[in-house]
Amino acid sequence: MMALLMFVVVLALLMVGIPVAFVFGTVSIFFAFFIPEIGLEIFSTLPFRIYGIMSNTTLIAVPLFIAMGLVLEKSLMAEKLLVAMSSAFRTLRGGLAVSVVLVGAMLAASTGVVSASVVMMSVIALPLMLRAGYDKSLASGTIAASGTLGQIIPPSIILIILGDVMSVSVGELFIGAVLPGLLLVLLYIIYILIFSYLKPEVAPVAKDVKEVTFKEIMTAVTPPMLLMVSVLGTIFAGIASPTESAAFGVIGAFLLSYFNKSLNYEMIKYASLESVKLSGMIFMILIGATAFSLVFNELGGSDLILEFFSQDIGDVWFFIAVAMLSIFILGFFIDFIEISFIIVPILLPVMNAFGIDPLWFAILIALNLQASFLTPPFGLSLFFLKGVAGDSIKTLEIYKGIIPFILLQLLALILVMIFPDLVFAFV
Repeated sequence: MMALLMFVVVLALLMVGIPVAFVFGTVSIFFAFFIPEIGLEIFSTLPFRIYGIMSNTTLIAVPLFIAMGLVLEKSLMAEKLLVAMSSAFRTLRGGLAVSVVLVGAMLAASTGVVSASVVMMSVIALPLMLRAGYDKSLASGTIAASGTLGQIIPPSIILIILGDVMSVSVGELFIGAVLPGLLLVLLYIIYILIFSYLKPEVAPVAKDVKEVTFKEIMTAVTPPMLLMVSVLGTIFAGIASPTESAAFGVIGAFLLSYFNKSLNYEMIKYASLESVKLSGMIFMILIGATAFSLVFNELGGSDLILEFFSQDIGDVWFFIAVAMLSIFILGFFIDFIEISFIIVPILLPVMNAFGIDPLWFAILIALNLQASFLTPPFGLSLFFLKGVAGDSIKTLEIYKGIIPFILLQLLALILVMIFPDLVFAFV
């Protein structure tokens, strides 16, 4: 009961808005201090665990991929990509929205940073779609959903975190996420084309889009494709580890920025400082979560959950359904990083008891967590989009626009649950 109380207190404080790392640490110390059989001595092993986190070679990829995404954010690559793809699909009804999805997928495979992708797409694509006469809800939903593709399409920060938390090879996670990611892109495009056909007024043919030559299209598409192939290709081929490929990706991003004539001191300063901030936040949360797990497990929380699912329930699909539903609902209120460090470790003993493949389960979690960027009231993509759009789009219009895409994400999740070969096809 004390373990459950501890869990509820943490969730309540997170929903109030108190910083995550402080919630984990404070609640852990409070419960350890006031429960005599635990005591503060339990934290004597914490420094060794923190040292293990800081020396984890897999987690080194996190700040590197963040830096790569931030450099590309300022490299003007996204703008050239969107202009090229918009021109290629300009004669197709809904083509501008389709081009946004495809550019979102390319940015996801190049950066892996959702915030950067959503902001870039909002700044560049939103004015273009509104000028073309697109329905505001469709435009905002397409941009927000396309920007979140970086959650599932590698190189994804959440896949790296899940790989570490669940002790799964990050390289295999990247390979396993390829088909689910492409499935999601395909579902987005099919929905846009069908919706545009049924309601032509929501997505007019963008006749005023600037026409560009095939050479200009290839010039815009080739650099990010080369970066994507060089980073992911070396991982998939087993030539380099994710961390080594991330380092190579940072160099590639700087080279792209140099050739686009956007490399300068201000850009380097911005990318460096933001990388330190975001990486520091993630590692502080991880340290706090480690303290939380020490006390929570000592109170018997993991044993209680394991007993409930494996003995009282005893059904693997019931466990998967409850796990996915819990993660989806929590995504309305707390961040994907918090869910990864609080909920996932609690589910691991049950997953192992049922013999569930951790690679497949990790991809299911990643697909589920992607929805947390879109679900109100705290969906980060919605905040980024609204911040850029200002008064041009109402919050209600954004909420209306993202609902179909959330449903498509849930459909993709169900399809991957039913057809596990979507994960294991290339692994």
